[in-house]
Amino acid sequence: MAKPYSGSAPVAYLLDTFSDRALYERDADKRIPTASMAKMMTAYVTFNALKDKKVSRDQKVKVSPATWRKWNNKGSTMFLRANESVSIDNLLFGVLTLSGNDASVVLAEGVAESEEGFVAEMNAAAKKLGMANTHFANPNGWPDGGKTFSTARDLATLAQAIVIEHPSAFERYFSRKSFRWSNVTQANRNPLLGVIDGADGLKTGHSEAAGYCLAGTAKRGDRRLIMIIAGLPTMQSRVAEARKFMNWGFSEWETESLFRKGQTVTQAPVQMGAVDSVPLVASWDFSATKRAQSKEKLQLKARYYGPIRAPIRKGEALGELIVRSADGKKQVLPLVAGKSVQQAGFLGRALNGARALVRM
Repeated sequence: MAKPYSGSAPVAYLLDTFSDRALYERDADKRIPTASMAKMMTAYVTFNALKDKKVSRDQKVKVSPATWRKWNNKGSTMFLRANESVSIDNLLFGVLTLSGNDASVVLAEGVAESEEGFVAEMNAAAKKLGMANTHFANPNGWPDGGKTFSTARDLATLAQAIVIEHPSAFERYFSRKSFRWSNVTQANRNPLLGVIDGADGLKTGHSEAAGYCLAGTAKRGDRRLIMIIAGLPTMQSRVAEARKFMNWGFSEWETESLFRKGQTVTQAPVQMGAVDSVPLVASWDFSATKRAQSKEKLQLKARYYGPIRAPIRKGEALGELIVRSADGKKQVLPLVAGKSVQQAGFLGRALNGARALVRM
C-alpha cells in the first residue's frame, strides 16, 4: 500500500510532468513571496530572447555604476564590479548558479535596456503562461513589500515551461554545481543536485517573509517531477523536506502508458464529409500516474466536440480523453484528427442525407 505524504512545508506542490498530474498539493494556490525563485522567470524571459535572437550568449553587458552601488554585496551576489563588461552567458550562470541579485538586474538591463522594461516582459510572460496569481516587480525576488508574489502551482507551471520550451538552456544553466567569478568560487545552493538521482534543477529562495523555499526537479527514465516547497524555517529543514518529497514522488507513484502519439483512441462521426468518420488520435504519448503497486483501475472516456463537419485538417483538435483515477483526480488529454477529411461533393452530400433519413 502506497504511503501518504506527511511533510512539514507549509506550502508544497508536486507535479508529474509525464502525465501532467499533481501528485500532492498543500496550499498550492496561496500567494507567497517568491524570494529568489523569481529568478526562474528572469531566466525564462532571457531564454526567449536568446531563442528569438534578440540577444546572444556572447553579447556583453556593462555594469552601470548606479546598479553596482545599489546591488554590490546585497544578499546573494556574483561580485560584479562597476563598469566591467560581462557576457549574457556568464550572467545567466551568475543568476542561476550563484543566485546573484546583482547579476539579475544587470542581465535585465542587457536584455530589455532597462530593469522596468524587463519586469514588464516578465509579467507578460507570466500572463501568457496562465500564471494568474503571479506578479513581478523586480527581476531578482528581493523583498518589495509584497509587490512580487506567486503560488506553488504557478511556479511549477513556469518550471515546466522552462524544461519543455528551452531544454538545451535548461541543461546548460540549471545543474551546474559551482561557478567562479571575480576570483570567488561559489556552490549552487540546490540541495538536490548530486544527492537525488536524476536531479538537475531548478532554484532555491529565501527571505524573512518567504522562509526557505525551493523549486526542484528530477528526471528518471521518461518521468520528470517538479516540486515547489516554501515557508520552511531553516536551510536544514529545506534540505530534508526537499529530498524526502522528491523521493516520495518517485517511490510511491508510477506511470501507466495509455496511448502512443498518433495511436487511434476512438472514431468520431463526420458530417458533410467524403467519409463517415475520422480517427481521433493521441496528440502525444499519453500516460497516467497512479499509486505504485496499486490495483487501481483507471476510467477512460473519450468525447468529441460535436457535431464534426468537414473539411477537417489532420492534427486539428476535435476532442479529449478524460482519465479518472480512483481518488477522483482527473486528467484531460487532447485528441486530434488522425487524417484530413475533405468535404463531400454534391452527390456525396446527397448520399449522406439519404443515409441520415434511413437512420431516422
